[in-house]
Parts: sequence; C-alpha cells; structure tokens
Amino acid sequence: MTSVRVTDLVKDYSIRTGLKRTRLRAVDHVNLELVPGRTVALVGESGSGKSTIAKILTHMETPTSGSVDVRLDDGTAVHKARYRREVQMVFQDPFASLNPFHSIEHHIARPLRIHKRTANAAETRQRVLEMLERVNLTPASNFAPRRPHELSGGQRQRVAIARALAPGAQVLIADEPVSMLDVSIRLGVLNLLGRLQREDSLAVLYITHDLATARHFSDEITVLYRGRVVERGPSDAVILDPHHEYTKLLALAAPDPERPGRVTSADPVDRAAIDNSRCYDHFAGEWVEAGVPSGDAVGTAGR
Repeated sequence: MTSVRVTDLVKDYSIRTGLKRTRLRAVDHVNLELVPGRTVALVGESGSGKSTIAKILTHMETPTSGSVDVRLDDGTAVHKARYRREVQMVFQDPFASLNPFHSIEHHIARPLRIHKRTANAAETRQRVLEMLERVNLTPASNFAPRRPHELSGGQRQRVAIARALAPGAQVLIADEPVSMLDVSIRLGVLNLLGRLQREDSLAVLYITHDLATARHFSDEITVLYRGRVVERGPSDAVILDPHHEYTKLLALAAPDPERPGRVTSADPVDRAAIDNSRCYDHFAGEWVEAGVPSGDAVGTAGR
C-alpha cells in the first residue's frame, strides 16, 4: 500500500505580455495527504489549480517549490520508474485519452509490458481480460479487439480506469472522471471507482467542481480557490456546515432535491472579492492562514 504527502506545494508560471513577463501563481502552498483506502476530493472552479496539482503528482509538471513524498507502507520512498507505476491518472476526457488507432487490448497491455507485470504474450492477454472483467466490460473477449470509437463514453472511461490500474497502481488521480459523461452513467462509473478502491485499498484523489459527487464519493473534501486551500474536513462537515464564503457559494450552486426550482434573490457574488487568505480546518475546528508554508501557519480561531 502506498501513501502520498504533499507539503507546501507551489507552482508558478511565467506569462509574457509584450516585452514584459509576469508571474502567475497557480498553486500556493497546498498541503494534502492521500492514504490507502480513503478518497480525498479536491474541489474548486476552473482555474483554481486542481489539474495543476494532478499534473505535479503524476510528474507531468515540476513544482516551483514544496515536496511530494510517496512512500510504501514500510516507509520506503518511491522514486522514478516505481513512482510511475504506483501513481496513475484517469483523465477527464475518455474521447481524447485513448488512441483511436489501437485496440482496447493494446491500451491495457502496453502498461503491463512497460512495467514488466507479465512475462509473455499469453499472460499479458489473460491479464488484459481480467482487467476488463474488473471494470464490468463483459464478456471481455468481445471488448478486447474493439477500437475506442466502437465504445460509448462510459465504456471508454472504464477502459481508462483499467489501464491506470493495470501496472498495479496504488494511488489513483481521477481528474473529473465523469464530467464528460452522460448524467445517467456517472453514478455507475463512480460506484466502480469506489468498489475498486475498497478491493485494492487505493489512495484516491478525486478532482471535481461538483460538491454533490464529492460528498457521495469522498471521505474528505479540500476546497481550492485561486490556488489556495480555503476549507478542508470530512465530507459531511464541509457540505453541511461550510464556513468559508467560497464553499458556501459552491454549496448553493450544487443541485439539491429538497429545493427544486429554488431561485435566490441575492445579488450575484463577486468572486474577486472573496478572501482566500484564510482556511477553515474542520479537523482542528479553527481558522488558519492559507497560502503560507505549513510550519508558519497561525491559528485564528474566532477571528
């Protein structure tokens, strides 16, 4: 089993405007912990830094500062090829994440061969069929020779999940895995992820902008706004008792069957005016400074 500790993660981008360069801070001293058997939902609007964190965790981006510490249950640090095997990602768009020229069998067999999880072609094929069965693509022998365009969006995303788990990944980064799918099949994919997590005791980072699915699927919610964590805690606590103004705004926008057709008369919220300098920590029951190194955070309960 594998755990991940993200400490004071910072990511800056240099933006050129004419002859001038300015700095954009996409991620500002973010701390996260992913442990086996639990799901952390990273919630925020587009541009809040969610996908940047996912890319850093999967080594597609290099952090400006901070650390990502991945360790096995015996405390052994995970690096290089072992890291790429242990930490895998399910991308948002199943229509773009699979190569249309290759079969479904090829997509799952390739990580098995790259990470040397099978010894020969026969073993590889058997393992491919097993992975397809695990994600409920049955009979697997019918799906293996197909091309991605022959599958529905939900089926393609199941293939993407099987591909991510094929090398034996213990940490799964799911970047809005159901946002491109029809509403009618989203729950099925989330339930599949939940079952696989329980069976393999996976550590899962579920990235989304939807509080409703975050509450359904995750144990803990971390709310990100303009690169900073502004609220964190158990899922029910964050959803039912939000403290930060941005979290309240997200909760208000989430669908609620108990308030059908609800229309608010409140004035539109100016997002630029929302303060992201403080974070409410439900675990500690207090406000702390956001966007500063963890060792320098100061409790501000009752401010």
